[in-house]
Amino acid sequence: QVQLVESGGGLAQPGGSLRLSCAASGSAFTYDTMGWYHQAPGKQRDPVASITNSGYTAYADSVKGRFTISSDNAKNTVYLQMNSLKPEDTGVFYCYLVRSFQYYWGQGTQVTVFS
Repeated sequence: QVQLVESGGGLAQPGGSLRLSCAASGSAFTYDTMGWYHQAPGKQRDPVASITNSGYTAYADSVKGRFTISSDNAKNTVYLQMNSLKPEDTGVFYCYLVRSFQYYWGQGTQVTVFS
């Protein structure tokens, strides 16, 4: 089993920054892909960024150039650095891990961007 715990959400002003963390525990830290989804209020959950175990990253068009995903395998943690935040980034960010085609999800962390 894998447990994922997100942290780092909160309030930010437009143009501001936040860094989300996703710490994995409960099993050896091996994964095929880890990443983040975003769910805006009243909308579906959409992919934001992902990183493979070989370090390949991918981003949604809406966050390219603003968000950066990275991993620290020594700490069993994946990060999402969010810069130039926009009000539409408001919502819950969920961390996920894929291993052997099985998905594991965190509980989510709230991000609110307001003027």
